[in-house]
Amino acid sequence: MNNNWQNRIALWSAAVLTGLVGVVNLLSAVTPNLYGRTHWLKQFLPFEIRAGAHIFAALTGFVLLTLATNLWRRKRVAWLLTIGLLVISIISHLLKGLDYEESLLSAVLLVQLLLTGHLFTAQSDRPSIATGVRVLIGALLFTLAYGTIGFYFLDQHYSQNFNVLEAVLQTLALFFTEDNWGLEPKTRFGRFFVNSIYVIAASTITYALLMLLRPVFLRDAASAKDRHKAKEIVENYGCSSLAALTLLPDKSYFFSPSGRSVIAYVPKGRGAIALGDPIGPQEDRKETLVAFQLFCQRNDWYPAFYQTLPNDLDLYKSLGFQVLKIGEEAIVNLQTFTLQGKAGRNLRTSLNRMTKLGYKVKFYSPPISSDLLRQLKTVSDEWLQSVRGSEKRFSVGWFEETYLRDCEIVAVQSPQDEIIAFTNIISEYKLNEITNDLMRHRQSIENGTMDFLFISMFQHYKEQGYDSFNLGLSVLAGVGKNNESRRLEKVLRYLYQHLERFYNFQGLHFYKDKFHPRWEPRFLVYPSLAALPDVVVALIRADSGDRLLDYFKPGT
Repeated sequence: MNNNWQNRIALWSAAVLTGLVGVVNLLSAVTPNLYGRTHWLKQFLPFEIRAGAHIFAALTGFVLLTLATNLWRRKRVAWLLTIGLLVISIISHLLKGLDYEESLLSAVLLVQLLLTGHLFTAQSDRPSIATGVRVLIGALLFTLAYGTIGFYFLDQHYSQNFNVLEAVLQTLALFFTEDNWGLEPKTRFGRFFVNSIYVIAASTITYALLMLLRPVFLRDAASAKDRHKAKEIVENYGCSSLAALTLLPDKSYFFSPSGRSVIAYVPKGRGAIALGDPIGPQEDRKETLVAFQLFCQRNDWYPAFYQTLPNDLDLYKSLGFQVLKIGEEAIVNLQTFTLQGKAGRNLRTSLNRMTKLGYKVKFYSPPISSDLLRQLKTVSDEWLQSVRGSEKRFSVGWFEETYLRDCEIVAVQSPQDEIIAFTNIISEYKLNEITNDLMRHRQSIENGTMDFLFISMFQHYKEQGYDSFNLGLSVLAGVGKNNESRRLEKVLRYLYQHLERFYNFQGLHFYKDKFHPRWEPRFLVYPSLAALPDVVVALIRADSGDRLLDYFKPGT
């Protein structure tokens, strides 16, 4: 058995045993103790200590259940908290009724966790830990103050009057005695106030635990040094339609141990979503992926890769990843592209018609002037308004002057020389292929305008000596069509066929297909089915720039 499987079994057993101890603690706290043991303990320990031990057993049971899944996530903070709670659990069981069986179970788990402590390396978010500690301390102090002030001023609702010290002791007694120190509410409000203390304490303590166990959040943008290094690698090894997009400012960078490869990713929640495959020499690929897996594990992230090429699927699978087809990319062969013959008749008609009407396509080389950028901005704003959405990110660019200033711009101009549509061109570096990114146009345009734009680009870049033009991903195209397709892909196929009224998946696919491209599959690579919901949420957050409501508006 290899070391990886041994570690997984150790983590699984630790998580299961922790959950089991949590359940045992809760059951033990609410069931009567054995009479003989309790009778013997009465001679040495007062009732308050024995009753308090019941409360501690119940509290540790509840928290241990919460920590069990976090141990499976390798959380270091969860490991430390569990160690401490197991010590309390052992003592509590012995004090409440000499329950050595439960203590022994806790002790076995304690020894296992101490022996496997090196496995728990996943860090929690440090600012969140600090917040959690502050909230925890604040919760205890606030609950104590809340109860003390309440009992002092509301003693008319109870069968006794409280001075300040007695109010403090009564608040503590709610948590550490079985009979609430004989407290007897006389009114409905009195009972409500006691319950409110429990609710406030439970809510704030739960929030504190969530803060302590949050995954790491990357708050700082990549440094200028990292961006420069990433740009050098991408320029030397980039070979996909996504290569230039990895250099946009929403990306963070992970460099391989050799320093020759880079993964451009966006961390959101528990997902670290990489755009495309690692970029670098092929011989460095496996080492890069393994190192990124370990990096994500330390930060309590799920690593995933969006829009990967089919080239390295076997490598991903060998490293434990799952693969899901998410669509196909349309690539037009410029060497064979022609407007001649029957196949090009409709395209030829659109081109001739727009030319006769006086429309022109102009190519603007970088750097793009500020005046032109202002004209493009009005077109972009009008387009965003028409689709009732906001800028997408991650796998596409967005209207940002610094980005567009360094791109070639292709624009359709009306007979009055007004720009009515435009796109920007980005490099694929090592491939002799061209691709476009933003596609923006005014709300009211002449029928055939976009055909005119694409046909003009195909002809222009064919003359420039390029081999192909990449039209980008057609989402869900070709997914789940074969009998051997996975069940999840067939579910996506169903969505592709039935969500057309909200998202024009098929319409966009048919539009690209009119240019007779070849279709290449693209994939989502993710760690496991259990991690897929977190990965999808992270992907949506990255793609929408955390504007989730805008993301789900129809037509965007």
